[in-house]
Amino acid sequence: MASLAKFPNYTNQTLDSRRISHLHSRTKAFHGQISFRNSNLSFNLSSNLNSKRSSRGMRMVVSASLIEPDGGKLVDLVVPVGPTRELKRRQAERLPRVELERIDVEWVHVLSEGWASPLRGFMREAEFLQTLHFNSLRLDDGSVVNMSVPIVLAIDDATKQSIGDSTKVALVDRRTNKIVAILSDIEIYKHNKEEMIARTWGTTAPGLPYIEEAIKSSGNWLIGGDLEVIEPIKYNDGLDNYRLSPAQLREEFEKRGADAVFAFQLRNPVHNGHALLMTDTRRRLLEKGYKNPILLLHPLGGFTKADDVPLSWRMKQHQKVLEDGVLNPDSTVVSIFPSPMHYAGPTEVQWHAKARINAGANFYIVGRDPAGMSHPIEKRDLYDADHGKKVLSMAPGLEKLNILPFRVAAYDTKKKKMDFFDPSRKDDFLFISGTKMRTLAKNRESPPDGFMCPGGWKVLVDYYDSLTPPETNPKFREAVPA
Repeated sequence: MASLAKFPNYTNQTLDSRRISHLHSRTKAFHGQISFRNSNLSFNLSSNLNSKRSSRGMRMVVSASLIEPDGGKLVDLVVPVGPTRELKRRQAERLPRVELERIDVEWVHVLSEGWASPLRGFMREAEFLQTLHFNSLRLDDGSVVNMSVPIVLAIDDATKQSIGDSTKVALVDRRTNKIVAILSDIEIYKHNKEEMIARTWGTTAPGLPYIEEAIKSSGNWLIGGDLEVIEPIKYNDGLDNYRLSPAQLREEFEKRGADAVFAFQLRNPVHNGHALLMTDTRRRLLEKGYKNPILLLHPLGGFTKADDVPLSWRMKQHQKVLEDGVLNPDSTVVSIFPSPMHYAGPTEVQWHAKARINAGANFYIVGRDPAGMSHPIEKRDLYDADHGKKVLSMAPGLEKLNILPFRVAAYDTKKKKMDFFDPSRKDDFLFISGTKMRTLAKNRESPPDGFMCPGGWKVLVDYYDSLTPPETNPKFREAVPA
């Protein structure tokens, strides 16, 4: 597991020398840089570049390679198939037990496949404090990797007492009573819930979904250690074939001959505005010299709040988007990101970006108010809508990742399709919020032509129909918010 390293003393360095050192480190990480800007979209496209000098001057050639995972090596914490696995299972049966809730199992899944590389288990206190205070981890070699959300396991007083002096515990899924993993070389420390909530979410207001689900009633202690996961985490929900690990995704990208991977995360159905952003990104990458940029369409598959469209329905909708040709299946990989959702805005979006580095993505598309939500008490957004993309451009440990901010897309009433917003004729554009989209689907009303592919819209309507009891008056309609 990443360990706490001594931080360098900068007191005798001038500001200029620190800037030069920082720029030098970024140059080594990027190997070259392509930049272009326009009034709506800022790209910082960097890649491994080979320079070839000819009689006509310098020529830049883009070469194909996947980005290196954080820490230099992808973590895999699953015990290999064979006698060792059965031996570990028998060993776990003799250990003190720690029960896992649903979200705990999702974090075991995340850790086991290396999404949080170089972490090798639930955070000990050193990693926890660095995450809360610095949004990053300093490794033994002095390098820094991003880590913005605490990945921790809470236990109560009774469980702490039952562990006693043991240095290992068995992690058991409370719902199935199945042994999931062994946590070794454990460290138990105080769970200061208020500090963790305040620093991760920037507020302690009641009603935040992840806090209500995973923290509020959890124990007063945190237990960290090295994970050995007995076997791969499976959910048996018909979607496990979509849950590709970082190693599997890298293998798929290499098989397709990708020379760039750009990731798009969402927790909502894909409309044509999203598709426009993704296809336009690929076009721009091709213009800059890439031969085969591959889109990673990567919906979040862990815990989400109650009013979000469930994962199974979102995956049906995404499949229709591909079937209807809105996105090109040959240049798109659809996979599920197993992380739980915090709705922690600029803090959490760093985690989303960092995890995609480990999956091989070197470009990350970020939108308005990423990982945000409405304030649970006041009538306003919880976070500033622009802070997510600004934080990503400055976040420690994300220097090698290229951040691609959204261009604003809206429905063009003149062209009758989703298009990039043109301020010079703003009255021609209609902004259809997620709330309005969901309400239209609940009411079985059609959106404007060109907003979403027909097959995808039908899936969304079918989902809301499945929530409506048959005896409900079909004439009842919810008001559609402006």
